[in-house]
Amino acid sequence: MFIDQVRIHVKGGDGGAGCMSFRREAHVPKGGPDGGDGGRGGNVVLVADQGESSLIAYRFKHHFKATRGQHGKGSRLHGAAGEDCILKVPVGTVVHEIDDATMEPTGFIADLTRHGQRVVVAEGGIGGWGNIHFVTSTRRAPAFAQLGEPAEERWIELEMKLMADAALVGMPSAGKSSLIARMSAARPKIADYPFTTLVPNLGMVRSDDYSFVVADVPGLIEGAAEGKGLGHEFLRHIERTSLILHVVDASGSYEQRDPLEDYEIIERELALYAQELAERPRIIVANKIDVEGTQENVERLRAMAQEKDIPFFAVSALTGEGMGGFIRAVAARVHELREAAAQEAEPVYDQIWEHAKAKRDRSFKVIKLSKGVFQVVGKHVERMVIQTEWDNEEALAYLQARFNRIGVEKALLDAGARSGDEIRILGRSFEFQNSTWDYDDEQLDVDGEDYLEEDDSWEE
Repeated sequence: MFIDQVRIHVKGGDGGAGCMSFRREAHVPKGGPDGGDGGRGGNVVLVADQGESSLIAYRFKHHFKATRGQHGKGSRLHGAAGEDCILKVPVGTVVHEIDDATMEPTGFIADLTRHGQRVVVAEGGIGGWGNIHFVTSTRRAPAFAQLGEPAEERWIELEMKLMADAALVGMPSAGKSSLIARMSAARPKIADYPFTTLVPNLGMVRSDDYSFVVADVPGLIEGAAEGKGLGHEFLRHIERTSLILHVVDASGSYEQRDPLEDYEIIERELALYAQELAERPRIIVANKIDVEGTQENVERLRAMAQEKDIPFFAVSALTGEGMGGFIRAVAARVHELREAAAQEAEPVYDQIWEHAKAKRDRSFKVIKLSKGVFQVVGKHVERMVIQTEWDNEEALAYLQARFNRIGVEKALLDAGARSGDEIRILGRSFEFQNSTWDYDDEQLDVDGEDYLEEDDSWEE
């Protein structure tokens, strides 16, 4: 079965908790803290695999989760990292982020166009630090450790788009399947009735020193761009092709359609679906010239192609007439387009998304709910709260210091908060105090947190 679009839920592994422990051995008094760190949770990773031909593996199973990191132990024993969850997808898969509330695509994540290309779609949580990290000149025996960081989880959409150099498009029963069977070793179902082809087919074509991949896309009809017929679901597979092979039934089929009108209908549908398809290089192919009475239509199509300055070929997929010159011309044109594309540097979209996500996750905002009540919202701030042991006063003091370091207190003051006001973060409630906490800057730097500038880190 051919499945080319699915939505799945992915969740990384939670980070393991750090350990609060002290060295206790005979003849070693005051051994000091020796709590190990928690292990990092595994990531959920998408990997493009040329051995995959569709997304059918995700038709029935929609939830995927990596393993969590192990907790730290005494004697400076760090927890093991969780294993990554590797999900194989076909080469040509586009990944979008889905909004959990509306279940609509909200952002582009990656376009996996090469074998082995990978992207992390749900990062595992960082393991919490053991108490060995919180020793300072004034705190010799820290009696707290960090809990593990929660992992990312989200809905994503996987959309497969065929990786073909050229695509055969045209009306139903224009002979596209017969053409791909004649051009390559592909053996699609062929029959003399509309919509015989229900799924796209790929074929490898060789001509002299060149080779290329051609796709046979199910027939389009008028209104396909708005969802009519079978073609709407497969128009996405034309987007990647560098060359469009517009196949026209020169015989007019059993309905005695006008070939020129058929051509204009398909051209309009391509432009309505995506304007760039109207500007894509193309070759017009008049098929079924072995049928009697097609010469007049062939000449009309040839004249139109000359007027539009589009290469034109008249062929018969049944007898093979004209196929040699047609295949050589397609191979040469594909080679030219490949050479031109190689000169253009492609942006690394998955890295762009990861940088944007990192900046978004580290930002926060202060919302005034009512008089004397404020809420702080932001993934990074919320994760700090989750990592804190709430029954440990030292851990709470450290959390306050981290808040001050990233500007939460200043943002609250700028939003109008005053001592005694209620501050809410992720279901927790605090009484705001305008603190003058003097914390060891060197120790805070150990966190390795490169925070945003003040103007980017909060908003009212």
